[in-house]
Amino acid sequence: MITLIGNDLAEKGLRFMHYGAASQCEKCRFKVTCIDTLEEGRLYRVRDVKNTEHPCPVHNGGKVKVVDVDKATIKTAIDSKRAFEGSNIVFSPANCKEECSMRDLCFPEGLYHEDKCKIIKKMGKPKEKCPKGLNLTVVLLKQQ
Repeated sequence: MITLIGNDLAEKGLRFMHYGAASQCEKCRFKVTCIDTLEEGRLYRVRDVKNTEHPCPVHNGGKVKVVDVDKATIKTAIDSKRAFEGSNIVFSPANCKEECSMRDLCFPEGLYHEDKCKIIKKMGKPKEKCPKGLNLTVVLLKQQ
């Protein structure tokens, strides 16, 4: 999908989280292309950077570039019984309130409960054991 990103950020492979529009975006003529194509709270990856630039009062340097993005893959830990590379799953993190070192892996930014995802790659067991004793496997998910 096509969007706009600050010139200093426009690099192939860059991953970014879309947190929503700034107040200045509401009246901008590029809002439909820049903001409306993205979903708030999602992680994106720049696939290609175009040469086209547009003015922007929000970004450093006052300019944005046209980029082609897709939703980024997200590393997470899921129940090992569901971890089959290539399969489609509904993301449902464990019911856990534990504040452990694996919390960010089990509840990654950019994925929401009941997102439909595809397991792109199975990466093996996490470096640490789950304090609740859950049998987890680390995978790369792509939200569908």
